[in-house]
Amino acid sequence: MSHMWTFQRVGGLDQVVFKSASDIINLPDLDPKLWVALSCPTTGLDFDERTLSLLDSDNDGRIRIPDILDAISWTCDKINSFDSILSTSETLPLSQINSSTPQGKKLSVTAQSILASLNKKNVDYLTQDDIQQSIKINADKLYNGDLIFPPSSELSPNMQMFITTAIKTTGAQKDMSGQDGIDLNIATTFVENLQTWLQWQTKISNTQTPFGENTAEIWKLIQLLKPKIDDYFLRAELAQYAPQAQTALNVDEKYIVPTQNGLLSEEELAELPLSKIDTTDTLDLVNGLNPLWKAKISRFKTLIESSLSNPDQLTQQEWQNIQQSLQAYTSLISTKPEIAHLTVEIEPSASIDDIPISIITNLANNDLLTEFEKMVEQDNQTPISASDILVLEKLVLFHKHLYRLLVNFTSFADFFQPETRAAFQLGELYIDGRCATLCVAVDNIAKHATMANYSELCLLYCECTRHGEKQLIAAAMTAGQGDLLIEGRNGVFIDNKGNDWDANVVKIITKPISIQQAIWAPYQRMGRVITEQINKWASSKDVDVEKSSEQALQNPANKFDIGKSVGIFAAIGLAIGAIGTALATIFQAIFALAWWQVPLVFIGLFLIISGPSVILAWLKLRRRTLGPLLEASGWAINGQVKINLMLGSLLTSKAQLPTNAKRNLRDPMKQRHNKLVIIFWLAILLGVGVTGGWLWHEGYLDRYIEQHKQAQTQNKTDTNANIGK
Repeated sequence: MSHMWTFQRVGGLDQVVFKSASDIINLPDLDPKLWVALSCPTTGLDFDERTLSLLDSDNDGRIRIPDILDAISWTCDKINSFDSILSTSETLPLSQINSSTPQGKKLSVTAQSILASLNKKNVDYLTQDDIQQSIKINADKLYNGDLIFPPSSELSPNMQMFITTAIKTTGAQKDMSGQDGIDLNIATTFVENLQTWLQWQTKISNTQTPFGENTAEIWKLIQLLKPKIDDYFLRAELAQYAPQAQTALNVDEKYIVPTQNGLLSEEELAELPLSKIDTTDTLDLVNGLNPLWKAKISRFKTLIESSLSNPDQLTQQEWQNIQQSLQAYTSLISTKPEIAHLTVEIEPSASIDDIPISIITNLANNDLLTEFEKMVEQDNQTPISASDILVLEKLVLFHKHLYRLLVNFTSFADFFQPETRAAFQLGELYIDGRCATLCVAVDNIAKHATMANYSELCLLYCECTRHGEKQLIAAAMTAGQGDLLIEGRNGVFIDNKGNDWDANVVKIITKPISIQQAIWAPYQRMGRVITEQINKWASSKDVDVEKSSEQALQNPANKFDIGKSVGIFAAIGLAIGAIGTALATIFQAIFALAWWQVPLVFIGLFLIISGPSVILAWLKLRRRTLGPLLEASGWAINGQVKINLMLGSLLTSKAQLPTNAKRNLRDPMKQRHNKLVIIFWLAILLGVGVTGGWLWHEGYLDRYIEQHKQAQTQNKTDTNANIGK
C-alpha cells in the first residue's frame, strides 16, 4: 500500500508536509518533481557547515536529492525511531541508538565511554559539543583510534624517519589532530616502492662498466654534456669542410659587444660553443672552455682520464667509445620501474631518487613495517575509536539538522512561516527606514543579476564589510516605496549570528515594490513634469531679462514704453481672470451636485489618474517569484515559488512606532510664518483675481485693449502723414 502524503498549497506549489516519521522514511517514494528544490550549493547558507560537508560525500560542493535520501537511509539504520528527528533536538538520547546490530552495540559502548571520559556517567544523551570535546581530548593521543600516525616524538627515531620519508615520497592523511601522518595502506605502499626501487638499483650496480663505482656520476654528466660535446664536434667537422666558415662557427659578433655591465648572462653563454672551433677534431679539456661548462668538463675529465690517450684532450672516437661502453647501463636506467601512487589528502613532495641509498636500504626492511602494523593493531583496539566517534558525530548532526534540511529543500516550510528563517536567508538589511529579511548570498553580481531579474523583485546588491572581511548579498525590497533607494546609499546588514556589517548599495534592479508606491506614482510624475516645466520657463525668462538688460545698456536712447507695460499688466490681469473664472466654473459645477455625488467625482478622478498605474503594478507584483533569485545563487528549483502581497509585507517591514508611544506633531525645527501676513497676501491675490475676472466679464478690458490699438494705429497714421509732407 502506498504511503498517504499530505500536501499544502503555498507559494503556488503543492508542498509536502512532514507530520510523522513515516513521511521522512518514505521520502524515496516521493516523485522528485514534487520536491521544491532539486539541488543547492553547500555555501551561502545559514546551515551547519559540518553537516553540509557530511552530506556532500562526493565533495562536489552541491547537495542533491540522492545525498538527502542516502542520509535518511543511513540514519534509519542507526536509530530506533525518526519521531525525535521531527523535534530537531539538540541531544541524541542513548536509547535512540539501535543496539540490535553489532555496529550499533559498538556505537552505544563508544557513546558511554565518551560520556565517562567527560565525567558525565549519569547523563543518558550525547550532544555535538560532547563529540567535539572527545575529538579534542583524543586528538593529542598517539593511540586515538584514527589508525593514522604522525612522526610523533613518542616513537623511536627509526619509526619517525620511516613515517617522515613515507610522507615525502608516498603522501599523507590528516589525523584527528590535523597533523600529517600515514596509515597502513601508505606504509605498505611505501615499503613496496622502496623494495622495487632497490631491486632496480641492484641490477644497475651489478652491471659491468669500465668506470666502476664512478659509473652513475659519469652517466649523469654524459646526459648533461652530450648536447654541447656533440655540437662541438659537428662544428669542427664543418670547419674542416669549409675553413672560410670558421669565424661564423665560433662566437657570433653580437656577443663581442659588451652588455650594460660588460658581462654576458648565463643564457647568452649557454648559446655559445663549448670551446673555440678550429679544424682539429679533438676537444681540449683544459684550455679555451666556455666558462659556463668549465667546472663540469673538469670533473668529467677527472673521472674518464683512464680511458683517454691524452688526459687533456678528448677525441671524437673516444667520446663515442665512452658512450658505447655505457650502453647496457643506459638500457637499465631507461627501464626504471613504475612507482605506485595513492589517492591521499597530502600529495608527495619528493621522489625516492632524492633519498640516499643508505637510508632506503634501512627503511626497506620489513621490520619497520611489521612494527607499524602492530601500532595500527593497537590503535584499532582503543576503547574510543576515532572512526566510531566520527560515526557518532554524523548521527548527532543528522539527528539535529536533518528535519530543518528537509523543510528547506523538499519543501520551503521555513520560508513561509513568519517566525522562522529559511536556510538561504542570511540576515537582515536595515536601510531607508525598512528591514529586508530576504537576503541571499551572491558570488558574482553581474552574473547573478542576469537571472535574478526574472524574479520581478526589487533587489539591492550590497557589498558588506566587517573587520576586513567582505561578502556580497542581494536584498529584496518588497514593501514601501523606492524613491530614495539609489546606488551608493549605506545601510547595515546584521547576519543571523548577530554580527553587523557595513552595507553599501552597488547595484539596483528596479521593480514595483508595493501598491502604495503605484498609487502615488502618477502624482509624483506629474509633479516632476510641472517642476521641470517651471524650471524651463524660469530659465528662459531669466535669459530674456539678461538680453533686455544688455540691450538697454548698449542703447540707452530706448525709453520705457508705458503703453506696452499697461498691455502686459492687462494681459496678466486677463490670465488671472481666466483662471479665476475657470475655478469659479469648476466650483459652481461641484456645488451644483448633490452631496452624495461629490465623493463620486473625486473617486472617479482618482481612478482615472491612479487606476492604470495600480493595475499595472498589481499585475507585476503578482509575478514576483523566489525561484529565479535562488537559481541565480546556484539552486535548482522545481517551480516559481510566488511571493504575494501578504508575504511581501512580511519579508520587508517598515518603521513603526511602539504601541504605547506618543507622537508630538509640533516640530521645533519647522519654519513658521506669520498667519496675518499670509492671509493678507492671499486676500490681495484673491481680490486681483476677482477684479480681473469682473473687468473681463463686463467688457472693460476688451474696450481698453481696443482703444489702445486704435490709438497706436492713429499715431502711425499721423507719423506717416508728417513724413509725406
